[in-house]
Amino acid sequence: MLGYILRRVLQMLITLFVISVISFVIIQLPPGDYLTSYIASLAATGETVDQATIEALRKQYGLDLPIYVQYFKWLWGILHGDFGYSFSWNRPVSELLWGRLGLSVLVSTVAVIFSWVSGFLIGMYSATHQYSIGDYLATFLGYIGLATPNFLLALVLLWLVYSTTGVNLGGLFSPQYLDAPWSFAKFVDMLKHLWLPMIVVGTAGMAGLIRTLRANLLDELHKPYVEAALSKGLPENKVFWKYPLRIAMIPFISTVGWSLPGIFSGETITAIVLNLPTVGPLLLGALQSQDMYLAGSLVMFLSFFTVIGTLISDILLAWVDPRIRFE
Repeated sequence: MLGYILRRVLQMLITLFVISVISFVIIQLPPGDYLTSYIASLAATGETVDQATIEALRKQYGLDLPIYVQYFKWLWGILHGDFGYSFSWNRPVSELLWGRLGLSVLVSTVAVIFSWVSGFLIGMYSATHQYSIGDYLATFLGYIGLATPNFLLALVLLWLVYSTTGVNLGGLFSPQYLDAPWSFAKFVDMLKHLWLPMIVVGTAGMAGLIRTLRANLLDELHKPYVEAALSKGLPENKVFWKYPLRIAMIPFISTVGWSLPGIFSGETITAIVLNLPTVGPLLLGALQSQDMYLAGSLVMFLSFFTVIGTLISDILLAWVDPRIRFE
């Protein structure tokens, strides 16, 4: 098992290096750079910038260097904890990342826990009570969850809460706590807002997990090895937990690698609708303004969470199914 984990970690490091090269090149593919976008925005307002100022800014930001030099300069900085400088925010990228990454991790964690726990329990009940009222209700909710866009669900919930209570739950904090230092009152205020993005972001994942677990369990519960174990007098609960559920969870566990980056990057529209101070809107703005160091660092963080999620999936799958360890 240790050798298996070490091989996966080595593959993870190689994958991250390749992703860093590809992502940096892709970010540089659109014509122009940050200064091009900046000058275009100034021109739209009627302002002009002389050529000498443009060249000075290009040299100041290192945009006059070849792309491979810019890449290795950026990579060397990342290895030393320096993610570069955000042109559009006029701040170090690390300050922007640490300010939003913690809140992104919090929202993502509670959403994943909500989707996993709810999907696991409802999926098990639906499979073990096939064609019952609860099964039909779970199936209906699963289809609704898969069919409803997250941003639409966010708008509906915001309207329902505001129309019934008069409270606006947009964002993670009330206006009086936005710039206030952390305190117990600010933490409680955050919890009052946190349940809304937890439900909105976690619902789509929960709906998919319900359908997956139900289908896999129904497939396993009627196989000969289950009937043979029951015929030998083994308790039904013991047979269920030890054999069918363990095998049915294999596709369930394999989705961990997708859920972490999916919640970070795939819910950008939801974050904009709910006014969440997470990394999704920040990445969108960086790509639109061609802020290469900020965009590249955010893509690297998303890639890091992808490979970490995949590593967790591999370890859990090897634990659930020993055949995977021996490949």
